Amino acid sequence: MKILNKLLILVTGLLLSGCVTTTTKGQEFPRMYGELRPASILMLPPINKTTAADATELYAATTPVPFTQHGYYFLPPAVVFDLLKQDGIYDTESILTTPPQVIGKKFGVDALLFVEITHWNTQYYIVGGTVSVGVNLKLVSSVTGETIWQRYSLLVTDTSGGNNSGGGLAGLLIKAVAAAIQTASTDYVPIARQNNQIALMALPYGKRHQRYNQDQADAFQPVERPAANPPTTNEADKAAQ
Repeated sequence: MKILNKLLILVTGLLLSGCVTTTTKGQEFPRMYGELRPASILMLPPINKTTAADATELYAATTPVPFTQHGYYFLPPAVVFDLLKQDGIYDTESILTTPPQVIGKKFGVDALLFVEITHWNTQYYIVGGTVSVGVNLKLVSSVTGETIWQRYSLLVTDTSGGNNSGGGLAGLLIKAVAAAIQTASTDYVPIARQNNQIALMALPYGKRHQRYNQDQADAFQPVERPAANPPTTNEADKAAQ
C-alpha cells in the first residue's frame, strides 16, 4: 500500500508539473535587451495597500542589495525619498500623473521602479498562523515612459513550526498559544528579502553582472495575478521531500 501511495504521489506530481507554463526573459521582456535597457534604477516610495503603517519603510530597506547584485546601479531609497520630500512629494500617488521622463531627467536614471505592497500581514488559525508579504514590481523607462518589466510575487510563511505538544485539550491550547506568539513575533524583513529574490529571478541581469546579455533563454514561470491560496514555505518544503 505504501508503494502504491508513493506511485500515486509521483504520477500526480508529474501531471501537475506538465501543466506549468514557462517563458523566457527574452520572450517576456524584449525591451530589456534593446535600446531601453536600463543601467540605473530609481525606486519611488512604495505604494502601501495594506494596513501596516511601517510596511513602506521596511520594504524599501530590502531593495538595494538584490537589485545591485543583479547588476544595476540602484539609487539609495533613503536619499531619493528625502529629495522628493524637499520638493513636497511624500508619496508616489501624488506624482502618478507626472511623466516618468521628468523624474528620470531630474535624477539622471534610466528607469523608475514602481512598487505596490499588496500583502504585509499575519493570519491566524486554530493551531497556527501565517505571515504574508506580497509586492507588485514594475520598471518603467524614463526615456519613453513605457513599462519594460513587471513581476508580482507573494510569499506566505507558515509560522506554526510543526510543534507537537502532545494530545488532548491542554496540548492543543499550548500549541495554539505558541503558534500565536511565533506568528506575532515573526520579522517581516527576512521574508521580504526572500520574496525579492524570487521576484528578481525573472529580471534580466544588468550591465554590472557577469551574465549581462547572456540570460535571454533563462526560463521562469509567469505570474498574472495573486494566487487565491498560495503555498506556504513549509508546504513547499514538504512537497519537495
